[in-house]
Amino acid sequence: MAFQYTKTATHRLNEAHKAERARAAAELAGLGLQPGQELVLKALVTDGGRTMSELAQELGLEPPTVTAMVTRLATHGFVVRQTSPMDGRLAQVFLTEPGRALIADIDRQRRRVEKEALAGFRDKDKRKLRKLLRKMEKNLSKANGAAANLTEPVADDDLTAAEA
Repeated sequence: MAFQYTKTATHRLNEAHKAERARAAAELAGLGLQPGQELVLKALVTDGGRTMSELAQELGLEPPTVTAMVTRLATHGFVVRQTSPMDGRLAQVFLTEPGRALIADIDRQRRRVEKEALAGFRDKDKRKLRKLLRKMEKNLSKANGAAANLTEPVADDDLTAAEA
């Protein structure tokens, strides 16, 4: 019997991801943003300016991708580039007031999509799903030979025998 990829957890995860990105893209379009641009804005909210390299590293994207995103965001007045006072060769990207004003809308949009995605899930199941997905991320990062870059570290004992 042939391997049935469509019945795998990774296939279901991929399909859920595509559906989530399409739903999020529709919400972001209402804010005048393209998918991924909200991540740049959110990265700039906490500690001010960042270089393109810093943004690329934090977001796990290639520098040319970040440059294109920042250029589009700057065109709409959501960010501004300024020469670094420490090194004139570097440009730092800063959130503008219009960009800062979008953050609350982005957060509402993300909460709305999360609520839609997890409609009908019990709180216990939501927590279990997050733990399982963090574990999957850790496993795949390890298999790729990359250091797991998890925002919420997961320990092997985070999953009880009943959850594993």
